[in-house]
Amino acid sequence: MTMRPIPLALIALAGAASLATPLLADGPRTKPAFTEVDADGDGAVTEAELRAYGATRGQARFARVDMDGDGSLSRAELEAAGQTRAASRIERMLERADTDGDGALSRAELEAARGDQDGRRGGGRMFGRLDADGDGRVSAAEWDAFEPRRGRAKN
Repeated sequence: MTMRPIPLALIALAGAASLATPLLADGPRTKPAFTEVDADGDGAVTEAELRAYGATRGQARFARVDMDGDGSLSRAELEAAGQTRAASRIERMLERADTDGDGALSRAELEAARGDQDGRRGGGRMFGRLDADGDGRVSAAEWDAFEPRRGRAKN
């Protein structure tokens, strides 16, 4: 079987190849360095390399959550992972939106933070995802192509 090179843009999907659930994620998703995924260093990423990279990351995430090392995730381990992830999200939210530094978010700070996303007011982030061509309007085709759960267009 011949291995086909994968376009560079698909490297961002490396996490999707992982067997780990979103609960096991390490915080904000970041694209890995190309050289991390290009295991043989030939300047191209094959599907096999992408899958291997994702599996390795997934195994490492699983091991971090499996605190007792028994190979399964108990309710307590899953709850602890969820609490850690929630605490991380809250910290990032406070860093971004708590403009007066009082450790709390007022309604005005929350509204301002929502309005700052993508430089738009109101539903800016969601609208930006829906408006794939950036023309300021959502066509029926853009609407149909949108996947609400992932916030990405269908391919």
